[in-house]
Amino acid sequence: MGTCQYCGKTAKTVSKAIGFCADCIRGHFDEVWPKIKAVHDHSRTAYGLPIDPPRAADGISCRLCVHRCRIPEGGTGFCGLRRVESGKLKGGRPHEGNLSSYYDPLPTNCVGDFVCAGGQGCGYPQYAVSKGPEYGYKNLAVFYNACSFNCLYCQNYHFKEHTFSSRTVSAKELAKRADEKTTCICYFGGDPTPQILHAIKASKIALKQASGRILRICWETNGAMQEPYLSMMADLSLRSGGCIKFDLKAWDDGIHHALCGVTNRKTLENFKALSTWIAKRPAPPFLIASTLLVPGYVDEQEVSAIAGYIAGLNPDIPYSLLAFYPHFYIDDLPTTSRTHAMRCKEVAERVGLRRVHIGNVHLLGEDY
Repeated sequence: MGTCQYCGKTAKTVSKAIGFCADCIRGHFDEVWPKIKAVHDHSRTAYGLPIDPPRAADGISCRLCVHRCRIPEGGTGFCGLRRVESGKLKGGRPHEGNLSSYYDPLPTNCVGDFVCAGGQGCGYPQYAVSKGPEYGYKNLAVFYNACSFNCLYCQNYHFKEHTFSSRTVSAKELAKRADEKTTCICYFGGDPTPQILHAIKASKIALKQASGRILRICWETNGAMQEPYLSMMADLSLRSGGCIKFDLKAWDDGIHHALCGVTNRKTLENFKALSTWIAKRPAPPFLIASTLLVPGYVDEQEVSAIAGYIAGLNPDIPYSLLAFYPHFYIDDLPTTSRTHAMRCKEVAERVGLRRVHIGNVHLLGEDY
């Protein structure tokens, strides 16, 4: 039970960590942001991460993500991985991947499982090995230890402890892990963006090695990368039968800042750009969206706006609504209620989306 420091509202869906309710964040963002920003700063300094993207006048520019950091000598980018040593930009280069990887038997709990080739056989026989779930095959899950966002509810926040690790995996070594029973590679994290150069190189090597058999390249991302990397990753997925899954965390930029510490404008811009690729390969779905239903913050108003935006681009884009589980700094909110999830699904369908799915159903709880 938390109390909004602006309007005095007390409810189970007001996080003590954020300190403000959604309405006050949306309506009075400039006034409440300094206190919320202090929470984000604390969550980053605890792991030695810079609190803001560096803007050194004489710094070296990193052009991978929305932040476009200008990193000074001896400093790091907002992601904590990209750094400058002896006048050179290091970390996240094509030959050095700070990651962990493992095999996930198919079908798996992928965000796009309800529509993808591995989970449903969509695109058979060109992009799937069977007409249904690919039993007996596996996904190579690649978890990158860096991120360009700072989500206070991060489910995998432990990666921050490994961001500064000097242990790396070459693109060639990673590609070798995609054996004959591997039909898809999924890059996630953290987020693939700070190490997109490595992921692209590994993907190209793996696809060359897999010539003549199915190997899909997929991504789960916050979608805040820059060009030409957006188009490069899209091309890999398009050609291989893979998908790109964008996590559209919030619609209101204030809510997005409160939850994730950064703007969502680049994410929305990139999602729109990728929607124009869909016609090149309608099946299996090329572009998928998901939203975590954070109680009290990602409400029906947020979902309606996100879904309306997606529907305006293409009403057949699959949209998965995910149940929230309390974690990291936002550990005082309840799990998403079944009522909340169903109302959001109804809202998304009402504004025009045709393929709305509720994921993580086992986490859904009682009404707030």
